[in-house]
Amino acid sequence: MTAEEKLPLLPTSLVGSYAQPDWLIDRDKLSSRLPPRIRAKELWRVAPELLGQAQDDATLLAIRAQERAGLDIVTDGEIRRESYSNHFATALSGVDVDNPGSAIDRTGHANPVPRIVGPITRSRPIEKRDMEFLRAATDRSVKMTVPGPFTMSQQAQNDHYPDAEAAAMGYAAAVNAEIKDLFAAGADVVQIDEPYMQARPDAARAYGIAALNAALDGVTGTTAVHICFGYAAIVHERPEGYSFLPELAACTADQISIETAQSGLDLGVLADLADKTIILGVIDLSDTGVETPQTVADRGRRAFAHTTPEKIVLSTDCGLKYMPRASAEGKMASLAAGAALLRAELDGR
Repeated sequence: MTAEEKLPLLPTSLVGSYAQPDWLIDRDKLSSRLPPRIRAKELWRVAPELLGQAQDDATLLAIRAQERAGLDIVTDGEIRRESYSNHFATALSGVDVDNPGSAIDRTGHANPVPRIVGPITRSRPIEKRDMEFLRAATDRSVKMTVPGPFTMSQQAQNDHYPDAEAAAMGYAAAVNAEIKDLFAAGADVVQIDEPYMQARPDAARAYGIAALNAALDGVTGTTAVHICFGYAAIVHERPEGYSFLPELAACTADQISIETAQSGLDLGVLADLADKTIILGVIDLSDTGVETPQTVADRGRRAFAHTTPEKIVLSTDCGLKYMPRASAEGKMASLAAGAALLRAELDGR
């Protein structure tokens, strides 16, 4: 029996990130700036020669925290990353990060970004060692995240390809090779993070799904796509609904990850994704206060009118890395307890 087959009804998981320790990263600097697209080595508090060891230790702490909280699917907390995307994007060939370009981010501000100067290629596995470390550290189901090709194409200055679509397809080939390596290294789920599909819906409709499906071509294993409104710590205003969501029915991923806690999203949109498992964000990360398990259960129960419990994974909204660790730990415990309440209700029917 695989780890995934052992999952309970309404399994629980983080979107990806977990709160990095203050002794590892300068959390004040992290939260006071836009998420970095190029390397931001100045955020780390540990000397370069000791950084890898410190990141491994902090990753183990993140794994154990998820286990103690009772989460069913464990991530590495993205502890080794300065942001969800730059760890991968800056390791590719064909980009110049020493002489960066500029691009407008989803808040409307210019941000230094990788400058594409040649064909995008992945010369080596980038997260394989991270995946092997995670797999060796827990016997629970495990998930690894990678930034999506569409999002990376929007977070770069294209000085090589004829257009952004061609750049996205170049990124898709790199992501495709990485995903296959992650499954070979023991991943149960690999999630592609595509927040810019929400931020740039017109471009996403033009070529985002094609790039996403190219990244998933030939992949065997459970795959997910995460789409969000932006970190609550950075993007404070939430629209009433997603500008790009029903379109994901056409992608080949098995699961779609959405946020519903902070936005109070109308879950009628799930009818458009009837064939997908929904990773449902039920933990509000705009507030450091810890929800009660009953609040979590109430948020999860809202989805039952639109999809079956068998097709729901309960999760956080995205951006847990910005939470104080005590809040993060409490919120994870409430996530697991809320799922347990719902399972008990369903068993009692």
